[in-house]
Amino acid sequence: MSRKHFGTDGVRGKVGEVPITPDWVMRLGHAAGRVLVAREHLPGGERPAVLIGKDTRISGYMLEAALEAGFSAAGVDVCLTGPLPTPAIAYLTRALRLQAGIVISASHNPYHDNGIKFFSAHGAKLPDAVEAEIEAGIDAPIRCVPSAELGRARRIADAAGRYVEFCKSTFPNDSDLRGLRIVVDCAHGAAYHIAPPVLHELGAEVVAIGAAPDGLNINAEVGATAPGALARAVVTHAADLGIALDGDGDRLIMVDAEGTVYDGDQLLYAIVRSRLRQGPVAGVVGTLMSNLALEHALAELGVPFERAAVGDRYVMERLREKGWLFGGENSGHILCLDRHSTGDGIVSALQVLSALRESGGDLKSLLSGLCLYPQRLINVPMKKGFAWRGHAAIAAAEAEVVGMLAGQGRVLLRASGTEPLLRVMVEGRDAERVAAGAELLAGAVRDACAG
Repeated sequence: MSRKHFGTDGVRGKVGEVPITPDWVMRLGHAAGRVLVAREHLPGGERPAVLIGKDTRISGYMLEAALEAGFSAAGVDVCLTGPLPTPAIAYLTRALRLQAGIVISASHNPYHDNGIKFFSAHGAKLPDAVEAEIEAGIDAPIRCVPSAELGRARRIADAAGRYVEFCKSTFPNDSDLRGLRIVVDCAHGAAYHIAPPVLHELGAEVVAIGAAPDGLNINAEVGATAPGALARAVVTHAADLGIALDGDGDRLIMVDAEGTVYDGDQLLYAIVRSRLRQGPVAGVVGTLMSNLALEHALAELGVPFERAAVGDRYVMERLREKGWLFGGENSGHILCLDRHSTGDGIVSALQVLSALRESGGDLKSLLSGLCLYPQRLINVPMKKGFAWRGHAAIAAAEAEVVGMLAGQGRVLLRASGTEPLLRVMVEGRDAERVAAGAELLAGAVRDACAG
């Protein structure tokens, strides 16, 4: 599908600039509503209904109202949850038997960005074909249905409590977290009132940081994209573990008692290794960014590994194709399809905690079979539409770096699907060569972009 507005994870941009303006978002809601009305044939003349949740950005109020107006004009009922993690909307859409779920969030981006992402009735990302239908209708004028057919709106008062109980249900009934002191960093985001009670009700002593959102501080030097804050807090509070989520609660990074940070590749390995004690694991899907050491470590366990394009939607697509249950990204998106229909930071953390309880050890011992290879990622600002593929200077630098690695690593250039960046990644067994190669290639990209 050729995407005009939709990226790898819905629509995203700077607030006040198209597409993140109230009039554009209202048209998006109207277009999505008309697609639902056309596609859904409910009994007894029942109207389609959607669930709308959001993170803690100040712009969420404005965009929520715009989406509600667009859906109502199309004759679609709206259920509102207020701030809730993205995976909570996926779960509640399915649990409440609604036709779609919509999340207002820009995930790990700063507060001045926002976005809209969609879930199907089954709690999965919308298929490309449906997104194409919605895109085709965005530029059409809004045609309001007759007043008697307008959609109604209501708030789901117990949405947070329902999701807390769901998260707890993914942890073994015969286990608990008693005796553990856990620091949880909620990134001043959507999980601020969810993650602490989940861990507390399972028996842990909880220290919450990044749990005072003010509309402007989401992801600001806290959360999964800035794990240093968590590492310091774990050491300061003499905690056993730390859990960091991102602004919309679908990423997970963890920290051990010594302040060592563990990324998505390592946590995925811990979960898979634990599941192997229960039975065979058919396979695991990573991405082009997954560390080569993960692939090698899984092979030693006899678990097949495949790479998808970067983005949890592509990991999900490959998992469905293969009929597998486990996948993820080193950024902290982890999919455990035996527990949830989408990536969920809290649920993933509980799976790691369950593995720790089962093994009786700590994160370091649980990950003894995996030693990540040095990997250097440099994000280079790039103008939209810059033709970096096939650029002579970039290609020459890439070839030089491949030669430096001497067959003991790999190079990856990838345009971000959510930001105007070219991601330069170099990975290999030799840390010095990796660092030098990444700087050389990133410098060539900067020069090419500036030329």
